[in-house]
Amino acid sequence: MGRKRLTNTYMSTLCLEISMLLHSGITIKNGVLMMLDDEPDKDAKKVLQNLLDNLEGDVPLSVAMKNGAYFPNYMVSMIEVGEKTGRITETLTALAAHYDRQDRLLKSIKSAALYPSVLLGMMLVVVMILITQVLPIFNDVFGRMGAQMSPIATQLLQFGAWFRGASVVIAIIVGIIFLCAFLMWAIPASREGIVKLLKSKFGGSGLFGRIATFQFVSSMTLAMSSGLGVEESISLAASFNRDSKSLSQKYEKCMAIIGESNNLSTALKDSGILSARDSRMLSIGEQSGMGDSAMEEIARRSDRAVQDEIAGIVGRIEPTLVIITSLIVGTILLSVMLPLIGIMTSIG
Repeated sequence: MGRKRLTNTYMSTLCLEISMLLHSGITIKNGVLMMLDDEPDKDAKKVLQNLLDNLEGDVPLSVAMKNGAYFPNYMVSMIEVGEKTGRITETLTALAAHYDRQDRLLKSIKSAALYPSVLLGMMLVVVMILITQVLPIFNDVFGRMGAQMSPIATQLLQFGAWFRGASVVIAIIVGIIFLCAFLMWAIPASREGIVKLLKSKFGGSGLFGRIATFQFVSSMTLAMSSGLGVEESISLAASFNRDSKSLSQKYEKCMAIIGESNNLSTALKDSGILSARDSRMLSIGEQSGMGDSAMEEIARRSDRAVQDEIAGIVGRIEPTLVIITSLIVGTILLSVMLPLIGIMTSIG
């Protein structure tokens, strides 16, 4: 873990544990000391030891985290808000839920990208083996019979021959592409730049738009749980999710409506951030004094909706790739088997 960025899972667990310790009446310093004694992971021990060292005296948790330089600014800022409003326990619990949702989202996106990529790679390997290894065998069989393969099979055979001849160069190029892609994804600044570019292009619509809505609602839930007012909560949530022009326009419209009516549910609905159904739930929550709970439920539903949509996309990609592979393999085999069957029939 060292000085590199903490994972969402670790931050969620840490916030939840500190929240439970505070709820039981244990001071933060004593709580961190207890956690340090029971921590089996050496990297996590470094984080806790660093936090404990910065908790000397009456230093607030937010200041200790900021001085430790391990924790993200977002977490530090929200804990600072919770300390000022006297809702530090609620803030830590909300942070735990927030990072847990972010962790599930990140894992779903990684799975959605990895599985189809592996399937596509296997498909290409199967096709190339057929073209470069199997077709030459059939070509020899046809040659011994004094016949030729079909035009399609002949063209594929020629492509296979070219591919074998250029295989070293192609392997080097593919290796360089994969290496560059890996380095770009492994370097945080580069990875964040790619994600930011994608969000700026597609962040306001489709799946990206729904992910942005989920992240906004999750941030709103956290801000409201920390004791921030409506306008401050919107401003804070928008500042972490303002990745495209369309999103910025939605947030600006929402702030303008809030300034006129001070009705959060109406502002979120009219600005296009929330659906009519979610807006109605939030309106009921506001009227019953349970706005925080309603926003939490909306965040949970948004999380589930995004997860279901990602799973649906992956579910559609898998059979599509299988069908395409079957068609390609079937075409290759039929292009040589049908003429071969015809020859065998004529001989018989």
